[in-house]
Amino acid sequence: MVTDGPGDFRAHLLEAATGVLERFPREPRPEIYALSFRIWRVEEDDRRPYVAIGYNTESQYEAERNPADPGEARWNYACWLLDGFEMLGNCPEDPVGGALYTEEVRRLGLWFDGDGDDPELDAKRDLLGSHFADACIRLARDLHAGGRIEKVLGRPLPVVVFDMYCPGWEVEATEAANPPELIEEFLAWQRAAEQA
Repeated sequence: MVTDGPGDFRAHLLEAATGVLERFPREPRPEIYALSFRIWRVEEDDRRPYVAIGYNTESQYEAERNPADPGEARWNYACWLLDGFEMLGNCPEDPVGGALYTEEVRRLGLWFDGDGDDPELDAKRDLLGSHFADACIRLARDLHAGGRIEKVLGRPLPVVVFDMYCPGWEVEATEAANPPELIEEFLAWQRAAEQA
């Protein structure tokens, strides 16, 4: 569940993500049709989550497009540009965000020390994952609500939120992160893929 409290980490993500959008190269901007929020973890440690904020372009789509299923290349993140994008969260590339994230999850009682297979630690890992996923969904909502995507890129764009550890979750996450009109094509392809 997405929390509604403003929090320092939330404010940091919003300002830092706006900066990431502003640093997108000028050349591909006109052909960007979707933004990507790729959730991952430093060294697969659930205490070190980050989101790589990127995009996909019409050129990448054309390079990957399969006539039998053109929607696959357009909306399946496996066909998208995934490397070379800035990361925010508890990662070396975002030291301010890492400190704010750690402070927030400690305050919420979600942090844990140590490793191993322990049901209590597994539960905390799940809670940390949900907390960060919710923060990314909220970030997309905040970017839309403040008109920041439109201001920087000249038009509203859908944000596809995904975690390669959670195949299929991108539908729920992307639906929660965007105004419905921006993701009609994405959802139509997903529904068609489910029925195939």
